[in-house]
Amino acid sequence: MGLSIGIVGLPNVGKSTLFNALTKAQNAEAANYPFCTIEPNKAVVPVPDDRLAALATLVDPERIVAATVDFVDIAGLVKGASTGEGLGNQFLAHIRETAAIVHVVRCFDDSDVVHVDGSVNPVRDVEVIETELVLADVQMVEGRIDRLTKKAKGDKEAIAQLEVAKRLLEHLHKGLPAVAFPERESVPGAALFQELGLITSKPVIFCANVDESSLAEDNAHVAALRAWATPRKAHVIKISAKVEAELVGLDDAERVEFLQSYGITASGIEQVIRECYAVLGLVSYFTAGPKEVRAWTIERGWKAPKAASVIHTDFERGFIRAEVMAFADFVAHKSEAGCRAAGVFRVEGKEYEVADGDVLHFRFNV
Repeated sequence: MGLSIGIVGLPNVGKSTLFNALTKAQNAEAANYPFCTIEPNKAVVPVPDDRLAALATLVDPERIVAATVDFVDIAGLVKGASTGEGLGNQFLAHIRETAAIVHVVRCFDDSDVVHVDGSVNPVRDVEVIETELVLADVQMVEGRIDRLTKKAKGDKEAIAQLEVAKRLLEHLHKGLPAVAFPERESVPGAALFQELGLITSKPVIFCANVDESSLAEDNAHVAALRAWATPRKAHVIKISAKVEAELVGLDDAERVEFLQSYGITASGIEQVIRECYAVLGLVSYFTAGPKEVRAWTIERGWKAPKAASVIHTDFERGFIRAEVMAFADFVAHKSEAGCRAAGVFRVEGKEYEVADGDVLHFRFNV
């Protein structure tokens, strides 16, 4: 399954610099003026996973294939984006296509980098973007209410959705995100949310972009952002886009040493992807053979047939069984034969829930 993450924020907060660093490709122009990014830049980024290398050492495959994430760099949004200010409507449409949002927030002082509102204030900046996203969702819900009103005569399902949509509109008018709407899990609510693809129903991770000196300890801007985010149970990651850019081109040993010099152990891309996997409830399983060692992304709790479908739909349609080895067991016993000999090779059926790190072979017949 594909994972798409949208990167949003005000102009000049470091989004494009971060995008360049995350993708290791300088294909998102970075400049010190608003709206430098006009069209959304997209890139496919391998998911860092040390387990792939460990499996490859044992299996010696022809190739190693990591799971991937599609990062989408959305141009800087400003106040009024929901009504088209700064070409905002075009950019907001791209956000609807993503599974999660990384909201880059400026948490550094630099007189040489212009701030669109004249000063650095992370809480104000976050609220500007959130307001525009809520207003964009208001427009979507209003349009749906108009269509449901015409359809509702004699249609019980449409009537139920219409009532929920009206309450959802009231909720959004209070400035509250769709993710906090109490009826989103109800039958008509779930159907409505699935059809609308509301922006504020998506998980959001706040990415505090700091200067190098603030990586080890929070500066005042990060502290203010965390204080705002904590009661809302929002996720905050601290990175330095400049440091991420400097990591490009370093080998593994150099990267580790470079990160340690700043008192951190994981790069920005690792933090962002791990957090997105966590909030979206995603895990990875592996297939390992002489042709390739590969990671596959699924939702936590998927049963074996559905997990097999990400390889090919025939695997789910003709599913017979899953042959399962835990990653730790595979590494400890060094091979499938070793797992069999140790009694940790398992055969599971259709009801088996695939676990993170499982090494799997699927048997099927179509």
